[in-house]
Amino acid sequence: MLKIKNINTYYGQVHALKNVSLHMQEGEIVTLIGANGAGKTTLLNSLSGIVTPRSGEILFQDVPIGNLAAHRIVKMGISQVAEGRQVFKPLSVEDNLELGAYLYHRTKAQKEQTKKTAEMVYSLFPILRERKKQLAGTLSGGELQMLSIGRALMARPKLLLLDEPSMGLAPMVVKEIFEVIGNLSKEKNTTILLVEQNARAALKLADRGYVLETGRLILEGTASGLMENKEVQRAYLGKDKKEIWER
Repeated sequence: MLKIKNINTYYGQVHALKNVSLHMQEGEIVTLIGANGAGKTTLLNSLSGIVTPRSGEILFQDVPIGNLAAHRIVKMGISQVAEGRQVFKPLSVEDNLELGAYLYHRTKAQKEQTKKTAEMVYSLFPILRERKKQLAGTLSGGELQMLSIGRALMARPKLLLLDEPSMGLAPMVVKEIFEVIGNLSKEKNTTILLVEQNARAALKLADRGYVLETGRLILEGTASGLMENKEVQRAYLGKDKKEIWER
């Protein structure tokens, strides 16, 4: 489904991604782990069109997308949930979800499909149904994260990019969100690229993983294999790095 071949992404003179290559099959959950500043978010932004790689190739379903505008990439089937729970806080939950489907809200048939997709989101996150008339700015942190994911799902993505979905959330909320992520892969066949500081939780959820260090991919393998890797254990899975919902 996704092939990234030797991409190099810069911010001005800063070389943020250095010859990065990876691949994803349909229906997989792949996690990308690494320290702060390793380039994880830059990789997601390169995929979603927020930044454009200076060289290399990104193929989505065999179509080059490395130079496409962000809205065209969304229309092709890639949606990103950005770090920091970025929603339209003056608008209601319901309005935020409708904005997620703005590319598919023109004909009567599309509007009907949007309603069905919204029902799917409400089934995944029942609290959003209870809050649908409530202003997004009044939601808790966990509810905002659910809304962020829900809004991305309104575009009916084939590939969902998740950037730090557990950040700053209570353990039980994180557990609920990770269960939804797992169900999206198993039941909806949504392919998911997950960036997550909680490496242990991410690897338990994922099928495969990559380790990014200062802009370079240094390791890749099955999630279980990376869990057993001594270097990964030392750097990311130490005793002080237990699953956050076990704390």
